[in-house]
Amino acid sequence: MHPAVVAEVYDEFVHLVRYLIAGERAHSDALSFAQHSLLGYIARNPGCRATDVSDAFGLNRSTVSRQLRTCVDAGWVAAEPGPTRLGHPLNLTDRGRAVLEDTVGRRHDDVRAGLAGWDQDELDRFVHLLRRFRHGVDTASAATTDTNDGDARA
Repeated sequence: MHPAVVAEVYDEFVHLVRYLIAGERAHSDALSFAQHSLLGYIARNPGCRATDVSDAFGLNRSTVSRQLRTCVDAGWVAAEPGPTRLGHPLNLTDRGRAVLEDTVGRRHDDVRAGLAGWDQDELDRFVHLLRRFRHGVDTASAATTDTNDGDARA
């Protein structure tokens, strides 16, 4: 495969990710990519602990703790009582669920706008190619243990 083609595909993914993730921050209540990922993981795994998040994303526990502190302080995550040595069970608050749903809704609107005018065959082919690409990348690298396999909440 020609290196220019690889670079072109990579550039398109970078632009797309920046638009869908970083561009979202223009909204005052929008979640950062890290916050969105964290809230989505907690939504899919109620009662998980910081160590679970750390393991799932392959991050240092101190990094996860900093991100969690921000989310707890914002009122999006509740650290429930539990044995300190095991870590506190984490759950989304009603406010956390609402901000996550709002962020996902806006991101869906962006995707919907990008797909406007596509027919069903084009949509089906695009989804198929994206999944094929993702599976090729997943097998070529060490994938995380996060089970967000297309779940729109994160």
